Amino acid sequence: MRALLARIVINTLALWLVSLLYPGVTFTPGAGLLDYLVAGTLWGLVNAFLRPVLLFLSLPLNVLSLGLFTLVVNGALLYLVAAATALEVQGFVGAFVGALLLSLVSLFLNWLLRD
Repeated sequence: MRALLARIVINTLALWLVSLLYPGVTFTPGAGLLDYLVAGTLWGLVNAFLRPVLLFLSLPLNVLSLGLFTLVVNGALLYLVAAATALEVQGFVGAFVGALLLSLVSLFLNWLLRD
């Protein structure tokens, strides 16, 4: 349970930092802490359940692109999360760059806050 809460907090912090760093990914002006937590939780759930299925289905494209198609899948998933939450993404390029930054920030936060 503690690990799950830690993942939600890390995802929420990563989304918040990316929304501050990159103007293509923002939250609606009236967004509060609950909106950030919902977006972070949904991002974690999408990465845990939907991302492996999409990566498996896109395996031939991933092999042909030497793994770079994974970035496209991550961008599509961020666009999906933005459609369901208070997160706003400026087109697919914004989702693509935002997902790349989100991956880097999450990697850094996981490294910083590891057990």
